[in-house]
Amino acid sequence: MPVIAPTLRPVTSRALAITPALSLALALPLALALPLALGGCGGLPRNATLYSTHQPEVSHSTLSLDLPATAEGLAPAQQQQLAAWFTAMDLRYGDRVTVADPLDRPTTHAAVADVASGFGIAQIGKAAAPAEAEGLAPGFLRVTLTRASATVPHCPDWSANAASNPRDGTSSNFGCAINGNLAAMVANPEDLLRGARTTGHTSAMSAEKAIAAWRLSPPTTPGTAKDSSTRQ
Repeated sequence: MPVIAPTLRPVTSRALAITPALSLALALPLALALPLALGGCGGLPRNATLYSTHQPEVSHSTLSLDLPATAEGLAPAQQQQLAAWFTAMDLRYGDRVTVADPLDRPTTHAAVADVASGFGIAQIGKAAAPAEAEGLAPGFLRVTLTRASATVPHCPDWSANAASNPRDGTSSNFGCAINGNLAAMVANPEDLLRGARTTGHTSAMSAEKAIAAWRLSPPTTPGTAKDSSTRQ
């Protein structure tokens, strides 16, 4: 059987000369694709201002307790039950307590207010919405506790964690820390909605009363105090 020898053909290799123009042509597409790749991984910041897009949001939760009432108000057993419920609910500053009494008896309102005052709640209100008294059995009153809470949703936010920021935008996580701390520390979240309500009395006024009383009070031993005034 004859053996067929393979035919070998010479191959000529040519070196590719890298010119500056060719280097620029090769590097330009890579330079353009790199920011797009980084932006695709983390997104690009789109907030061009210094205002945070993450603001505290206030939500409300409502709980109620139905108690039997009499013309004299609340019996001692019902007052103890109400106090135990306030304790279990951790009644505190900022909570709003309302009373729904179909007969609108001042005695029942005063009885609930007396129990709530032991938890630092100075004022209670009357039910403003008819839904608060819906389904209330005859001879009963309903105590409603409304509590506000503040949170900053969607934080932390690293959706725009990109190394490339061609728009010079603010970080997507900007404001999460300070607004989250504000929402956690505010004593009454309602103040974030409409501001704190005050009578205009400040601590400086209270301090001035003490100083004025000290200045106007006579010496403890009249005639022995020396005049230290520098006036002639």
